[in-house]
Order: sequence, then C-alpha cells, then structure tokens
Amino acid sequence: MQVAYQPKPSAAAVIAVLVPEGGKLGARALVLDTQLGGAIARAVTAPAFKAKREQIIELIAPAKDGPRRVLIAGAGAPKELSARNARSLGGAIAARLMAVHEPEADLLIDLPKGTPLGEGELAANLALGIRLRNYRFGKYLTQDKPDKPKLLTGATLVTAKTAEAKKLDQRLAAVAEGVHFARDLTNEPPNALYPEEFGARMKGLAKLGVKIEVLDVAAMKKLGMGALLAVGGGSQRPPRLLVLQYHGAKQTKEGPIAFVGKGVCFDAGGLCLKKPSGMITMKGDMAGGAAVVGAIHALATRRAKVNAVGVVGLVENLPSATAYKPGDIVTTMSGRTIEVIDTDAEGRLVLVDALYYTATRFKPRCIVDLATLTYAVMAAVGGAYAGIFCNDERLNRRLTSAGEATGERLWRLPIDGYYDQNLESGIADFRHHSPDDESADAAHAAALLKNFVTDRPWAHLDIASKEFTGKDRPLTPAGATGYAVALLEEFAAGLE
Repeated sequence: MQVAYQPKPSAAAVIAVLVPEGGKLGARALVLDTQLGGAIARAVTAPAFKAKREQIIELIAPAKDGPRRVLIAGAGAPKELSARNARSLGGAIAARLMAVHEPEADLLIDLPKGTPLGEGELAANLALGIRLRNYRFGKYLTQDKPDKPKLLTGATLVTAKTAEAKKLDQRLAAVAEGVHFARDLTNEPPNALYPEEFGARMKGLAKLGVKIEVLDVAAMKKLGMGALLAVGGGSQRPPRLLVLQYHGAKQTKEGPIAFVGKGVCFDAGGLCLKKPSGMITMKGDMAGGAAVVGAIHALATRRAKVNAVGVVGLVENLPSATAYKPGDIVTTMSGRTIEVIDTDAEGRLVLVDALYYTATRFKPRCIVDLATLTYAVMAAVGGAYAGIFCNDERLNRRLTSAGEATGERLWRLPIDGYYDQNLESGIADFRHHSPDDESADAAHAAALLKNFVTDRPWAHLDIASKEFTGKDRPLTPAGATGYAVALLEEFAAGLE
C-alpha cells in the first residue's frame, strides 16, 4: 500500500474527516462541508453519533459533483488522542474502507485543540494504524471470496506538516513492515514453517544489512545445549538456533541490546501430549521468536542507530521414540542440570540455553526474552496485559513505558526467593518447574530463567495468549497479531 502526505486535498473519490467529541468541525472538514452543502454538519447531529473514538458514520454520494463516499470518524476526546489511540483510529478507518471495498482514500487531518500530538505526528500515527490493519494472510486461499474485505492500495493524508509527518513515517512504516513479517511467520501452518525453514526465511534480512547465522545440531552439541536439543529430539525436523546481528551504531563500551525468542514451531506437548483443543493454535508457539525477528527487521529497515542481536531457539516439541521424557535430566550449556517434570513445559528449556548463549557470547547491555510460555500468566492478567518479570528497575521502566506508548502493555509480576525454593531438586541443580504446576507457574518459569542470564539486566515477557486474536480488532484482523514488535522497536528507539 502506498501512503502519501500532501498539503492540499485532491478530488478524491473517498474522503475521511476527523471529528472530536462535541462535533466541532476542523478547518479542512468545514471547507469540504461547504462543498457538500452542509451534509457533514447535518450528519454529526445524528442522535447516535457521539464522535467517540473509532465511531464512524458514512455519507454516500452526498453531492452530485463531490466524492462518492465520505467517512466521518469520531476522534474522541482531544486530550486522549495519543499516538497509540491515533493508530487505533487509523486502523478503524482502514477497516471500514476495506469492508466496503474502497481501494484508497484521502484523510483530512484537522488537529483538535488540546491534542497532545502535533499535526504531523497525528498524521503519521494514523497512517501506521492504516498500514497495520491493512493486512491479510491469503497465501493458501485458492478462491477469492467477493464478500470479504479487500486490501487498500493507497492512502493520502492531507496535512500542512508534510515534512514532519514524512520524517516520522520513515520510522513507523518500518514498524508496520516488521509487524507484517512477524504475522506472516506466525500465521504459517506447521507443515510449512519448521526450524530449518524458519531460518531460511531470514534471507531478506541480509539485504537490510543483518548478519545471519543458523546453528545446526552439531554446532549446538559442541556448545553443550542439552536442554534445547532435548526438546527438539522427538521431531524429524532438527532444531536450529537462529542468531541475528544488526550494527547501526558505532562500537561502544556497552554491548548490544539483545532480544531472545522462544521459537517452538509446533508444540504438541511432547510425551505429555496436549488435548486436541489445546493443540490447534500451537503453530503460534513461535510468536516470541517472530517478535524478535520482526523487531530486528524494523530496526534494520529504518537504519536505527543502535546495535542489536536477536537469538531464537527453533524446535518442534513432538512425541516419538526419541522424545525427551518426564524424569530425564538434561545438561544445559551453562553446565548446570535440570530435572524434567513435564515435557509440555518445553519453552523454558529452549530459553535457558538461548539466554546463556546470548549472555556469554555477546555480553549485552540488557536482555529481553519473549515467549508464549504459560497458561498461568493468562489467568493472572487476561487479555489486557502481557506479564513482565525483570531484575533491573531501569529496564522495567523503559519496557513498561514502551508498552504503554504502543498499546502492548506490560504488568510486572514478582521475582522472589520463594519460587527458587520450589525449584530445588534432589537429583539435579534445578527442577523443571514447581511440584504444583497449577501454582504460579509463570513466576516459577521466570525464576528458572533468571539463573541463565549471568546477572545481566534482563526482562522476561510472557506473551501467552497474545499471539492470535480470534476476532477483528482495530489494528489487527483475526489471526496472528505480531505482538511486541512495536513494543521492542519503541524500546530500542529510546536507547538511540
């Protein structure tokens, strides 16, 4: 989709205008309203239209010589029109255009008084929302469905602050590309995306200047990654460790920022087999890994002035004669041992080796890991937040702030010695998880992981249930969300 910014409106067939609560039309909307004989001013007096954010009404062919369609989009209270809310508004406008098969539109930017954003910022964030919503994973559809929404081909945002908007758009367009890349990976069926194939799909990143390494089984055995290899041992598809390096800043005494992702391309639960109803979405158990590569994609696309690495442990967790078993003891890359309790708690085993590898090889300034890890975090925070466990106050503040800015919000959960006690094993250095796997499993998983980051500033984001949405939302059609790509990019931008 092409996005353009221009200072004056054109004779577009479809035009969208913004109206804040109270119904007062801005300067550009007033000019259009005059051309349409007052049709917009009359429409906003409709009893049901309160101009709440994302509330939209339409005028069809309001004048003989005017546009064929006008969208009147509620912008809500001006003081609440933040970047995050502007993106959702842009997504809602895109969704309406897609539903009625309009391929492109002009959006007139009137900045309501009291809005915390500048006009250019508002325009660019609206455009990001349009881009994020304008997504469809139709790769495997062989027949077109004429009643389904159709993708937009273009959007023009009419603003006097074109230079300001274009500058910010260079960054935000890269975010949209990263999110779409992550969504594509997460939406892929498990017979098409497996560890080797996941690594192969990173070739496009090389064109953006990202150094790519894919460690095979022999390399991981040499490094002693017994935990990660144990999880992947039940599949005919061998595990891999994906390593991405992006250098956008001059070398400094500080190491790079590091993103580490769980990349379980399919999780059947291993020998502790899941029920079929719990298995259908397990192609998305690599969403943490998808977020890592999506974030690196965004940073490299916009040439961010940071140094970043991404590490993703790629496996399939399947039952077979070679699968790891409850009661096994695995030796991690660190040399420490873990007693396996439940093979369906495989993510933490993948992460302990990936985290230790990242910490010892790159000595990063901070590590952020992401994983669709536990049902417990879903019970704790529901759909409103992802859980964050963090051993560094400054890192926690920065990540939480980035989550608030992007709408991918984080709620801090505890790291405490209580959970360490429950991971004591009589025959290994650690238990896999607590004796009662229904009790604070998210916190026990984090307690295990923190032992493998070598005391680096570290945050663990448990993003379980965030990888898919079952219904259309303003920024995401039903399917994979690309969750945390925008969050990680926002966090990295704060370190430039």
